[in-house]
Amino acid sequence: MRFGEDFLEELKSRLRPSDVIGRSVKLRRQGREFAGLSPFNQEKTPSFFVNDEKGFYHCFSSGKHGDIISFLQETEGLSFVEAVERLAADAGIPMPISDPKDIERQQKNNSLRDWVAEATKYYTEELTRVRARQARNYLEGRQLKQSDWLKYGLGYAPSARTGLKDHLVALGAMPADLVEAGLLVQPDDGGPAFDRFRDRIIFSITDLRGRPSAFGARALSANAKAKYLNSPESSLFHKGKTLYRYAEARKAAAKIRAKGLIVAEGYMDVIALAKAGFEHAVAPLGTSLTEEQLALLWRIGPDPILCFDGDAAGKRAAYRALDRALPLLEPGHSLSFAWLGEGLDPDDLIREKGANAMQEVLLAAQPLVDVLWFRELNLEPLQTPEQRAGLNARLRDITEQIKHKELAALYRRDLFERVAKQFNKTSQAGKWRGRQNHGPSNELRNRVRKGNSGSAEKRFLVKWVSDNPAALDTLDEAFSELILGDPGLNDVRNAILDLWLANPAVDRAAITSHLTQVKLIDHLQGSGKSTGSINLPEHDNPKALWMNMAEELNARAGAKEEHAALEAKLLESLMGDDAEALQRIADARRLNVDTKNSNEG
Repeated sequence: MRFGEDFLEELKSRLRPSDVIGRSVKLRRQGREFAGLSPFNQEKTPSFFVNDEKGFYHCFSSGKHGDIISFLQETEGLSFVEAVERLAADAGIPMPISDPKDIERQQKNNSLRDWVAEATKYYTEELTRVRARQARNYLEGRQLKQSDWLKYGLGYAPSARTGLKDHLVALGAMPADLVEAGLLVQPDDGGPAFDRFRDRIIFSITDLRGRPSAFGARALSANAKAKYLNSPESSLFHKGKTLYRYAEARKAAAKIRAKGLIVAEGYMDVIALAKAGFEHAVAPLGTSLTEEQLALLWRIGPDPILCFDGDAAGKRAAYRALDRALPLLEPGHSLSFAWLGEGLDPDDLIREKGANAMQEVLLAAQPLVDVLWFRELNLEPLQTPEQRAGLNARLRDITEQIKHKELAALYRRDLFERVAKQFNKTSQAGKWRGRQNHGPSNELRNRVRKGNSGSAEKRFLVKWVSDNPAALDTLDEAFSELILGDPGLNDVRNAILDLWLANPAVDRAAITSHLTQVKLIDHLQGSGKSTGSINLPEHDNPKALWMNMAEELNARAGAKEEHAALEAKLLESLMGDDAEALQRIADARRLNVDTKNSNEG
C-alpha cells in the first residue's frame, strides 16, 4: 500500500514522538528534548534523545535516527505498512481506502474480530470455573500457573454443545457471523449451529498485528477424534500465513537484536520457550512450514532456528522444511536446525534440565548446508560407483532448485568438495596401489612433470580445463573433486567453476579475462610466462586422458594423507605394541618410495 505525503504528515502531526517512544523507553525531559537509555544498545548513561518539535529521535550510541514510523520498525520489527497502521489506529485516523468494497470488507472483518475477542474472554473465564478442573490440572502439570493463563492466551472450552454460542448470542451476535468467524459449526443438514470447540484447552491465535483471529484447541479426552484442532480458514485466519505468537516474538526479537526467530513444533513448546526467556519463539499451526511462513521468519532475521525432536518424525519435519526453503534461499535468507534428544521436545527439555540446556541446543544449531549433506550422505549405502554417482546426481538436482544462481553455484561447489573429501581419502589410495604406471596418462605426466611433487601436473590439469571449458559438461564433478593442495590453484578452480555454472557457454577468452581481472592468472601460469592454449596428446578421447591423470593425482594425495594418519597413530602408541600400525606404516612408506621413484622416472 502506498501512502500520500499529506496522510503521513497528518499522522505524525497527531502523535508526539515522546508519547509513542515513551511507551517502551523511559524518557526524562532535558530542556527541549527527552533523554533515555538506548533501546538499541546496552548502556548505563543515556545517549538516546527525542525531540517533539522536530519530530525525530537520535541515538548516539548506535547512530540510529528517524521518526515514529521508523522507531516501530526498528524496535518491534514491523513493516512500514504495519507501523503506519498501528500509528493510524493510535491517532484515530482511518487508513486511506479508495475501493468501497474494501471498506465494506474491512468493516465486516472488524465486526467478526470483535466476536473472536469476546470468545477469548469467555474461554479465559471458563478456565477458572469448577468444570475446568481437569484442564487446570493439565496446565499445572506443564508448570503453567494462573498468572500464565492470561499472558499466553489460555482458556477452556466447556463440554456443553452451545455454551459459547449462547453466551455470544446473548451479547447480540448473529449465529451466521459466528460461523463465518470459525467459532461455530453449521451442520450440513441445516440444523442449528453449535460450538466448534468442546472440552478442550484453548490457545488464542493472533494475526500479525497481535489482534485475535482464531484458536487452537487441545482435547482433554483420550477418546477425542483429533488431539488438536484449529479454527477453519476464514477472512480473519489463514493457517499457512500465520505463525503462533508471531506478534509477540517479533517484538522480543527486535528488543534483543536476534538474528532470527526460534521455530518449535507446537503451542506448548512455544510457551515453554517464552517462559524460559526465549520469547522470540513461534510455531506453525499443525502443518509443515509454508513459503508464506518462511517469508515471515525472514522478515525478522536472516537465520531462524528450527527446533525439532531428534526422532525420525522430527527429522522428517526438518527435511520437509529444508526442501520447502531450498528454492527460496538467497543471501540473508537461510535456516539453521537445532536437534533435541530423541523423544524430547523443548517443553520436556526445559522442565527436566532448565533453560541453560535449551540454550546449549540452540547454540549447537547446524546450518542448512550441513543438514542437507548429512541427509544425502546417509540416504543409502555408498559402496559402489553407481551409488556414489547417485549421490552426485542428487546433489546436482538439489542445487539446481536454488533459484539464486550465485548461491546455487556456491552450494554446488561446497557439496562436491565434501564428496571429494569423503571418498578420496580411502578409495583413491586403493586405486593407486593397483594402477600400472604406463599408458598415455603416465606419458603425459612425464611430459609435464617438473620434479616438484606433482604441482606442475595439477596446474596443467586446471589450465587444460580453463582452455576447454566445454569439457566441464562431463568433467565438472571430477574437476571439483581434484585435490590440488594449493590455495591459489583452488581459487582458480573455484573461479572457473563459478563462471561455468553461471554460463555453461563460457569460452576460454572469457575465463582468461576474468582470472586476470580477479588477479588469479599468475596462480594458473605458475613460473611460466606463456598464456597460450595447451592440449592433451592426440587421442580419441582427451577427456578420458584428463580423467586418468586426475585420478592418479588424487590417489597419490590419498596415499599421502593415509601415510600421515598412520604416522599419527604410531605416535599415539608410544609403547610400540601396535604391530598392525607399524606394518601399515611400513607399507605406506614403501608406497611413497615407489611413487617417488616413479615420479623421478
